[in-house]
Amino acid sequence: MSFRSTISKLRQTLDGFGRAQAGNVAITFALATLPVIGTVGAAVDYSHANSVKVAMQAALDSTALMLSKEAATDSSAQLQANALKYFNALFTRPEATTVSVSAAYTTTGGSAVVVNGSAQVPTVFMGVMGFKSITVGGSSTAKWGSTRLRVALVLDNTGSMAEDGKMTALKSATKSLLSQLKAAAGTDGDVYVSIIPFSKDVNVGASYYNQNWIDWTDWNSANQTCSGGGWGGWGGGNGWGWGNQNCSAANHNTWNGCVTDRNKTQVPGATYDYDQSAENPDPSKPDSLFPAEQYDSCPVAMMGLNYNWTAMNTLVDSMQPNGNTNQPIGLVWGWQSLVGGGPLVAPLTSSDYTYQKIIILLSDGLNTADRWYSQQTPVDNRMVQTGNGSGTCANIKANNITIYTIQVNTGGDPTSTLLKNCASTTDKFFMLTTANQIASTFTAIGTNLTQLRVAK
Repeated sequence: MSFRSTISKLRQTLDGFGRAQAGNVAITFALATLPVIGTVGAAVDYSHANSVKVAMQAALDSTALMLSKEAATDSSAQLQANALKYFNALFTRPEATTVSVSAAYTTTGGSAVVVNGSAQVPTVFMGVMGFKSITVGGSSTAKWGSTRLRVALVLDNTGSMAEDGKMTALKSATKSLLSQLKAAAGTDGDVYVSIIPFSKDVNVGASYYNQNWIDWTDWNSANQTCSGGGWGGWGGGNGWGWGNQNCSAANHNTWNGCVTDRNKTQVPGATYDYDQSAENPDPSKPDSLFPAEQYDSCPVAMMGLNYNWTAMNTLVDSMQPNGNTNQPIGLVWGWQSLVGGGPLVAPLTSSDYTYQKIIILLSDGLNTADRWYSQQTPVDNRMVQTGNGSGTCANIKANNITIYTIQVNTGGDPTSTLLKNCASTTDKFFMLTTANQIASTFTAIGTNLTQLRVAK
C-alpha cells in the first residue's frame, strides 16, 4: 500500500471516529464524574473537620472557665499543664492528631484567661487530590468584668502582726489586690474600696475633732488637767479632806483620731445594739455617737469608699502593727463604710446597675480587748453571739453583704470558730499557716469578686 493510500485510509478512519456517537455519553459522564466526586468528597471531609472544630471549641470554653478558678495563683507552667489536662479530659475525638493547647493569664485591661487550641483532622476523599489533612483551631477567652463592686478591706494592725513577716506580707498582698480590682474596673466608679485598719480601736481621722457625731464624755474625763485643792483642814480644823479642784479637759484638737465601740444600747426598732450596728450617728441619740478615745496604740486613719488607688497604696504603706485585737470594731466599721455614716460617705447607687457589697476581714489572732472587756469570750460574743445567732456578723449578712474571713495562723493556734462562723459561707473562710499565703488568698478572692464570662 502506497503512502498516499495509507494517509487516505487513516483520514477515513478518523472521520468515522468523529462521526461516531455510540460511546459519547459514557465518556462524557466518566469525565464529569471526577469533579463531582471530588466536590462531594471535599464537603464530607470539611463537614467532618467542622464537627471536630465544634467539639474543640466546646472543650476550649470549658477549659478556660475551669482555669479561671486557679489562674491567678498558678505559675505559667502550672497553668499550661492544667490547661492540657482539662482539655484532654473534655476533647474526645481520637481521629484528631497533632493536638496543641496553650493557655495564658493576663490582667491587662481586666483579668482574663486565654486558651488556644489546634489539631489536624485526616481526610478521606481529599487525600486523592493531595490534601491529607485539614487544620482546625479555636480560641476561648474567659474574662472578668466587674459590674459595680463595693469592697471593704478590714485589716488587722495589732502588735502580733509584726511577727513572722505578717505585716510585710499583708501590705504587699493588699497592694496587689488593689491593682487587681483597679484592672477589673472598666471605668472609674465601677469598683470602690475602703480600708479599715483596726486594733482595739479604729482611727476615723483627727481632723474630725469638731464634728457632732463624736461622743467626748469619756475622753474629756481621761484627758483633763486639774489645779487647786489638796489636803487640808475643814470643819474648823477638826478634820482633813480634799479641797475643791478646778479641772478642764484638753483641747479636742489634741485628739489622735481613735474611737472605741459604741454603747451597748439597743438601736430603736432593732434587736441589736449600737456597737453591732451601722446606723448613722444622731446627736439626739447620745448612744449612737462614736466615743473618742486617746488610745496609745491608735492605728493609721481609715479611708472610706474611693477609687484613688494611689492614696490607698500610700495608706497601706503607712500601716504599723501595735495594740490589742478587737475584730468586732473593725468589722462594724467595714459595714459602716459600705453604707456611710460619720466620717464615711458611701457613693450614690443607680438602678441601672447591680451592686456587690463585700467585706474582707483579715486577722492573725484571737480577740483580746474591746471597750469593756479584756478577755476573749465576751469580745467574741459582740461579734457572733452564741445561742441566739445574733451579733455583728449576723446583722451584716442580714443586710445582703458578703463576708470573707481570713485567719493568718502562724503560731499553731486552733482554727478560729468565730471567723469561720462569721464568713457568709464555709468556702469564704480561709485558714492560712504562713504569711506568704496572704498574697495568693487575696488574689483568689479578687478573682471571685468579679463576674466571669466567656468573652469569645
